[in-house]
Amino acid sequence: MNLKKISTLCFAASTLVAASSAMAWESADGAFSTSASVALSSEYVWRGITQTDSEPAISGSFDVAHSSGLYAGVWASNVDFGPSSETSLEIDYYAGFGGEFGESGVSYDIGGLYYNYPDESELDFFEFYGSVGYSFLTAGVSYSQDLFGTEAQDDLYYSLDAAYDVGAISLAAGIGYYDFDSGDDYTNYHIGASTELAGFGLDLTYTDTNSNAEEIYGANAADSAVIFTISKSM
Repeated sequence: MNLKKISTLCFAASTLVAASSAMAWESADGAFSTSASVALSSEYVWRGITQTDSEPAISGSFDVAHSSGLYAGVWASNVDFGPSSETSLEIDYYAGFGGEFGESGVSYDIGGLYYNYPDESELDFFEFYGSVGYSFLTAGVSYSQDLFGTEAQDDLYYSLDAAYDVGAISLAAGIGYYDFDSGDDYTNYHIGASTELAGFGLDLTYTDTNSNAEEIYGANAADSAVIFTISKSM
């Protein structure tokens, strides 16, 4: 990515931080709250596959939550699927319900997520998701029937993630498995560390896939990557 594009992304990130500084809010009774975030990453990788052609990404989110566990939000990022695609923007809309089973320490989260690509709407798809967590482990599964515009296909994604704090450093690792209705499948994994400095989140993550992903998406799209992200939550 050339210097002009990098400068534009940096300017956009600083502008979003300034514009979002007043977005955090909580009602007087504590029932409702809002939050926002903005992030600048060296690359946007989704389930082991690059979504920005190995170039930087700027993303932002806005969420509304209720004390009952209900929540809804929107997240957006630039994308680049290569010269054969006109897509440059992804906007995700999601809503769900999360909480804990009594005082068991076992958490849960269920919901739905709509992936929208305004420049190429035929790629749009909807996904149901659910997860349970205990201590430092979280297991999840997602289901979609029209992944990136494919029709009448039952595609499942399974994930297992771990997170553990060591002082001011948060360590994270995870593995995911995509089971496509077409008979294809692939595995991806990641390991990383994050911390907070001067009010900004800093994250360094290594991600990779097995050879099956390269056969499906190509070696460049499924290549390993080291991703640095700086973020600000409000």
